[in-house]
Amino acid sequence: MSIGLLKDVVEGCPKGTALLGLDVGKKTIGLALANPDQSIATPLQTIKRTKFTKDMEELKAVIAEYEVGGFVLGYPVNMDGSEGTRAQSVRDFADEMQRSLGGDAWIALWDERLSTVSVEEFVDKQVQKRKTKAEAKASGLIDKLAAQVILQGAIDYIQNNPS
Repeated sequence: MSIGLLKDVVEGCPKGTALLGLDVGKKTIGLALANPDQSIATPLQTIKRTKFTKDMEELKAVIAEYEVGGFVLGYPVNMDGSEGTRAQSVRDFADEMQRSLGGDAWIALWDERLSTVSVEEFVDKQVQKRKTKAEAKASGLIDKLAAQVILQGAIDYIQNNPS
């Protein structure tokens, strides 16, 4: 299968299976899970990045445990919609991920502009006052919540644009 922007690959979205949302950063990968009817995303965990092969071992364990059938990766385009080095880094990760998974994984890229910023604002307002934003970031909370925001936006799009 191909990797592409969700709007271009939505018709290939696997039905009746869990989807995994990924917020791929330089140091961590936030994960969120959509239920098999693809109606709600839930924050799952954060993986501390090391080497790609080790990252994929952890991802494969999650994929097996939750019987994941497809993936939505946050795609960090610039505010003007152009693609920069961070977007290319996510595309490269998606290419390597697909090769690692056997080449037939459904992988969609979803515009994540401001997802982390909105999560950080939410954490500032809602997380216990004694927990600082730095502590929330260190605990992986922001990364998995950002993955949830990304995945929920994508599944809402999928629900509204059935193939």
